[in-house]
Amino acid sequence: MLYLWLKALHIISMVCWFAGLFYLPRLFVYHAQSEDAVSKERFSLMERKLYRGIMGPAMIATLIFGIALIALNPSIFSQGAWIHAKLTLVVILIGYHHMCGAQVKRFARGENTRSHVFYRWFNEVPVLILLAIVILVVVRPF
Repeated sequence: MLYLWLKALHIISMVCWFAGLFYLPRLFVYHAQSEDAVSKERFSLMERKLYRGIMGPAMIATLIFGIALIALNPSIFSQGAWIHAKLTLVVILIGYHHMCGAQVKRFARGENTRSHVFYRWFNEVPVLILLAIVILVVVRPF
């Protein structure tokens, strides 16, 4: 029963984390397009609150519950290479998360050098990772 509760909490925290990973780069798009100081300040505030208040705690919760699931079922590593691929994608996603955090700081300092088009493409990275992770976990292709 504990395993199922941890799995539910892992999925809930993952959904919250991905919500932020999808929305923050969209804010970057709008921020990069903004021209007045009031808009830039508003976007910086929204980005900071999203990153620190939602994304950070959701990422930590996702990792804690995921590690707990593995600790309760270490034999998962012998069920195929899909878990290794998933964990590799999680590491890449953590890197993406921190890249977002660095960009939040750049915007706050007024040092953004990228266009809104860059952020439109940057916004697609977590979508691709989510698709791959879901397929790996559900289908377990290898």
